[in-house]
Amino acid sequence: MTGPAKGAVAAGDRTTAAAAAEILQDGGNAFDAAVAAMFTASVSEPVLCSLAAGGFLLARPAAGTPVLYDFFGQTPRTPRPVDELDFLPVEADFGTVQQEFHIGLGSVATPGLVAGAFAAHGDHGRLPMRRVIEPAVRAARGGVAVAPLQAQILDAVAPIFRWSEATRALFDSRTRPGQTLQAGEILRMPGLALVLEALAAEGVDLFYRGDLADRMVALNIDGGGLLRHDDLAGYRVERRQPLERSFAGATVFTNTAPSSGGPLIAFALELVAAARAGRPSDDDEAARLAQLARIMAQSNQARRDAGLMDECSDPVVARLLSAPFMADYLAAMTDRATKVGGTTHISVIDADGNAAALSVSNGEGCGHVLPGTDIMLNNMLGEEDTNPLGFFRWRPDSRVTSMMAPSIVERGDGRLLALGSGGSNRIRSAILQVLLHVLVHDRALSAAVQAPRIHFERGLLNIEHGFAAATVDGLTAAFERSEVWPDRNFFFGGVHAASHDPATAGFAAAGDPRRGGSALIVA
Repeated sequence: MTGPAKGAVAAGDRTTAAAAAEILQDGGNAFDAAVAAMFTASVSEPVLCSLAAGGFLLARPAAGTPVLYDFFGQTPRTPRPVDELDFLPVEADFGTVQQEFHIGLGSVATPGLVAGAFAAHGDHGRLPMRRVIEPAVRAARGGVAVAPLQAQILDAVAPIFRWSEATRALFDSRTRPGQTLQAGEILRMPGLALVLEALAAEGVDLFYRGDLADRMVALNIDGGGLLRHDDLAGYRVERRQPLERSFAGATVFTNTAPSSGGPLIAFALELVAAARAGRPSDDDEAARLAQLARIMAQSNQARRDAGLMDECSDPVVARLLSAPFMADYLAAMTDRATKVGGTTHISVIDADGNAAALSVSNGEGCGHVLPGTDIMLNNMLGEEDTNPLGFFRWRPDSRVTSMMAPSIVERGDGRLLALGSGGSNRIRSAILQVLLHVLVHDRALSAAVQAPRIHFERGLLNIEHGFAAATVDGLTAAFERSEVWPDRNFFFGGVHAASHDPATAGFAAAGDPRRGGSALIVA
C-alpha cells in the first residue's frame, strides 16, 4: 500500500493493526499507536502476546536519537529446588514438525510488557494512556473474531491453552468440544478489560507493586513458581543505545546486547558488504543465494565462537563485530563448500517522522492464567531457544536473551524503514533478506516482504517455494543437505514493515502473509 497519509502500520493481525491505525487517526503518534497495538495484541494474538509477556521497542523520535527499550523477561532473584517447581514438558504439533516446550509456573520469568509500555509512552506518547488503551479494552470486552492464523497457532499449542480449567474456559471452542477456538469464533476476555482499565487509571505500579503483583506472587508460592514481590518491584525497563551499522548507504539501527538477534544481523550485513553478496549486477540468483546461505552458516558459527551462546554482553558483541574476528569468517567463507517462535511484531511510522519497531513474545504461555485477569503467564524459562545452556542454568536477576531484533533504517535520502519479525532462529535470516531486497535491490516494500526466502541452520539449507526452477537446482546442487518447501511457510518468519519517504510524504506498509500480516495506511 502506498500514498500520502498520516502514517503506516504493519502487524501480525488485522485487529492489532486497526488499533494502531485508530490511534494515529485520532492524533496519536507512532509510539502511542505501537503501544495501543501491543495491548490489543494480547487479545487478537493471544498465544504470541500477553500482559505477562516481554519484548523490545526501538523508538526513533523525529527529533532526537533512537533508543532501544528492553522490557524482556528477567530471571527470578531467588532460585528454588527444581523438584519443588511446577515445570513439565508438553509437545506442540505444528503439522510439519513437533516441538517440545516446558510449561508450568516454574517456567515464568518476570514479565516486562506493562513496564515497557508505560515507559515508552511516558517518554514519547502524545495521547493520554486511557485513550491509547481503549482499543484493547474494547477488544477484550466486546470480543475479537479469531483470525485463521491465530486459530492455527492455538490448535498447535492446544496442550498449553487447554491445560487448566481457567484456560479451557477462555480458549475452548464453542462449536467443537475438546478443541481450541476455531477461526471466526469470538474470544472475549472480560477480566483483561477490567485490568486494562485499572492500569490506565492507576498506572504501572498496579502490576508490579499492587493487587496484580500480590495475585502473581500468591499463585507462584502456592503453585510451584519462582516469582516473588522483589522480582516484580525490582523490575526495570532498560533504555539502551541501539546497535548502529552502516550498510548500502543507509544506517541500520537494531537490537543489541544482551539480545543476540541484532548483533548477528549486523555481523551478516558486514559479511555481505565485504563479500559484495547480492550486488545488483549479479544476475546469477543461485550463486548469490548460495553465498548468502554461507553467510548464514558463518553467522551461526560466529554465534558459538564469539561466546554469544554463553553470554551476550557489550564486550562480546564488540568482539563479534571486530575486524580481526570477522576476517577469519570472510576467509573461511570463500574456502568452504558448502521451533516455531511465539513472537509477533508491530511497525509504525507517522507523518512527523517518528518510527516504532516493536517485537513481543509470551513464549507459548505457561498454561496458567492469573486468577481474575485472563492473563496467560509466559514460559520464557521453559524455551530451549532462550536457555541455550540448559534449563535453570541462568544467572539470577538477569535479562533473558532473545533473537528478537526490531530494526529501523535511515536511508541517505531521508527515507525511513521500520521492520521486525517473529520466527525464533529465523528472525535474523528473515530480516536480513528483506533488508537486502530493499537496500541492495531497491525493491518495493511489499515485494521485499513477499519474496521467497532461504534459511541455513545445522547443515540444512531450507528453500522456500517461489524461486525459479534453475535457482532451486543450483542451490540443491551447491549444498549437501537441502529441503525445498512446497509453499510459503510460517517457518520462514513474518516480517511486518512500514516505510516513509519525507520527500513525497508517501508511506508504504507490508504485513507478511506467512504470519497473518496486516498493513494499513492511515488517511
